Amino acid sequence: MATVSPPSAGADVPAGERGATRVADRVVAKIAARAAREALREAAPGAPGDAHATVTVAHRDVHPPFGEARLRIAVELPYPAPIGARCGLVRRHVTDRVRALAGMTVVEVAVQVERLNSPLLTDRERVR
Repeated sequence: MATVSPPSAGADVPAGERGATRVADRVVAKIAARAAREALREAAPGAPGDAHATVTVAHRDVHPPFGEARLRIAVELPYPAPIGARCGLVRRHVTDRVRALAGMTVVEVAVQVERLNSPLLTDRERVR
């Protein structure tokens, strides 16, 4: 015979008074950096590439409960490569992953190309 437990006391408390879940900025930054690396690996398998992310998170009541994020991502890309297309791919993938994993609305993703890596150049050579 199954026993029925009484409803929990939290069910009687209105949603606005139960508390809130907040996603830390460093968690969003880690999600964004990992998503950027995933996008770069998909675009050019085996190519050296790295991504770092810094994040600013704005919480507003009118948006979904986890707030909205504005992201700045610095990437290293292989050269020659379609730079605009790679940045667009990173932007889309990061937006999708942050929305899916953190539940945040992403209002801006700024992708900065920090370095271009060429297999033809050594560490001592510089492009002028």
